[in-house]
Amino acid sequence: MGLTKHDRIAKEIAEKKGVEYNSDKGVDIRTSTQAIEVEVDANKLKEGVRQLQGSSKARYLAVPNEIVKEAIDYTTGTGVGVMNEHGRIKKRAR
Repeated sequence: MGLTKHDRIAKEIAEKKGVEYNSDKGVDIRTSTQAIEVEVDANKLKEGVRQLQGSSKARYLAVPNEIVKEAIDYTTGTGVGVMNEHGRIKKRAR
């Protein structure tokens, strides 16, 4: 079986950031300054934001290009930023 969309996005961003993708429990991608959770389903944005709670680093949801707008709308006022599927920041984290 091939990579899921989630794994493909997570691996691409982790590679760009020079870190490992953590497919186990917890945040998908951790750098020295960012915590990045990959979410591919617009209906699961709440779970992605909840996964990031408690991280002291800049928190980001990484989503496929087609749900970037929904993710930006959902995270407004939360302090969580949004990246597209290639790791480009679309909304900065607070």
